[in-house]
Amino acid sequence: MSTRPPVVVEPPAPDGGRQVTIRGEPTGTAYSLFDVMDLVHRAGLPAEDRAVDDPELIEWRGGGPYDWNSPGPADRAKG
Repeated sequence: MSTRPPVVVEPPAPDGGRQVTIRGEPTGTAYSLFDVMDLVHRAGLPAEDRAVDDPELIEWRGGGPYDWNSPGPADRAKG
């Protein structure tokens, strides 16, 4: 049985922020990996460094934990 991770990080927005949802509730906008881990910690979930790559904890959409730049205009035109 496949379960969804409790944390979902959306693709970067034009301002570089990524929306974070924890347990189905919008939690905030992260502008860095540190922000994501702070939100995870506040929600009472494990926030160790290794957790950022744990697909059972965090689903990264539109890029991984080190992708914080939104696509530029030329990249959006291609997509």
